[in-house]
Order: sequence, then C-alpha cells, then structure tokens
Amino acid sequence: QVQLVESGGGLVQAGGSLRLSCAAAGRTFSMYGMGWFRQASGKEREFIAAINWSGAGTFYVDSVKGRFTISRDNAKNTVYLRMNSLKFEDTGVYYCAASRAPGCSAHECPDQRMYDYWGQGTQVTVAS
Repeated sequence: QVQLVESGGGLVQAGGSLRLSCAAAGRTFSMYGMGWFRQASGKEREFIAAINWSGAGTFYVDSVKGRFTISRDNAKNTVYLRMNSLKFEDTGVYYCAASRAPGCSAHECPDQRMYDYWGQGTQVTVAS
C-alpha cells in the first residue's frame, strides 16, 4: 500500500514557475514508477509526465516538453514536478500516481490503468 500526498500548488501568473511535490508513505517507494496527471475543469484527466524507479527514464506529454521536469528523491520518498513558463492552459488539478511497475514505455506511461495508487491532487491555477 502506498499513500500519496501532493503539495506545492497555487496561483501563479502566466510565465511563472511552480514546483509540485508528492510525498509517498511506504517502504517500497523506490520500486515504483511514478507519474503526474492533470485534470482541467470539465475535461478528462490527462498524462503529464512519468519517471521510472531510478529516475533515469522520463517521459512527457508533448505540450509540456521543455517546460516541465519530473524528478524523484528515493531517499525522501518524494517525486517532484518542476513547472516553468506556465501557461493558462496548464491550469488544473495535478495528481501524482504510483505504479507497481518500476518503469514503463512511452506507450504505457500515459495509460492510467498502469497506476495503482493516486493522491488527492493539488490545484494549480495560472492567471493569464
């Protein structure tokens, strides 16, 4: 069982930056692949980024490539999402998720069925 708690969301001006954190409770965090998803109001939840167990493998949706960076610190049981050059369309609730699979392919990572545990989400609002 893994419990996930996101933090770091808030209100930011377009062009600004935020860093989201996802703290995991569980002794086997380092064995899990991790992902970040986003859900805008009235839309389906969408994949943003994923990272494998070691941090050596990362994947991003095209819309955030070059602006967002996913990373993890296994010693702190935490995964991060650094978001730069934020746009209005980045607004939404951001969720982190954990997968028992230590890694995933570019095809697999966006599939929400890959993930076994989800956090409650943190709101990010980008003012235009």
